[in-house]
Amino acid sequence: MRIVTFFAPLFIGLLACSQTPKMAIVSEINHSKQNENTIMSTNTIYDFKVKDLAGAEFDFTSLKGKKIMIVNTASECGLTPQYEQLQTVYETYKDENFVIVGFPANNFGAQEPGTNEQIATFCKKNYGVTFPMMAKISVKGNDMHPIYQFLTQKVKNGLQDSEVQWNFQKYLIDENGHLVKVISPRTLPNDAEIINWIEGK
Repeated sequence: MRIVTFFAPLFIGLLACSQTPKMAIVSEINHSKQNENTIMSTNTIYDFKVKDLAGAEFDFTSLKGKKIMIVNTASECGLTPQYEQLQTVYETYKDENFVIVGFPANNFGAQEPGTNEQIATFCKKNYGVTFPMMAKISVKGNDMHPIYQFLTQKVKNGLQDSEVQWNFQKYLIDENGHLVKVISPRTLPNDAEIINWIEGK
C-alpha cells in the first residue's frame, strides 16, 4: 500500500509532464499558422503614395475602382516606342475605369538618365503622353522603391514573386487594388492579352 501511495504522485507528475509538450506543440503550430496568415495578408496598391514628375503627391487611393497598368519606362531604350501604344490604349479606355501609371527608372543600361523635368518634356514632345507619370525611381536592387517591392514580392502582393526584367514590364492591377498579372517588357501594350483584360473578356 505504501508503494502505491509513493508512486501514485510520481506517476501523475510524469503523466502531466508527458502531456505538456503535446499541448505546447499544438500551441506552437497554431501560433505558426497565425504568423503565416499575418505574413501572407496582402497589401493593395492603395497603400502607396508617390511623387509625380512635377513633385506633387500622387495617392493611389484616387484610383479605387479602376483597372491599373503600372509600367517602368525609359527614354533611350529600344522599347521606348511603346510609349505610343501606351498612350493610344490609355486614350481608348481612360473613360472606362482604366488608367496607366508610368514609373521612369534608370536600372537597365542607364537608359533613363534624365531629370524628372527632362523626362516630362521628352514624353510630351515625342509621344504626347497624358497618362500619369511618376518621379523616377528604382525598380530593382537594394534601393528598390516600396511600390515595386509590393509588385515583385508574393508575401506582399499575394500573387507571385517576379523580377523586373527590363524597361516596359507591365503589372496589371484589378479594380480592388490587387495584382493579377505580370506582362513581359516585349509584349506590346495593345497586345490582345492586355486588351482582353481591360475589356473584361
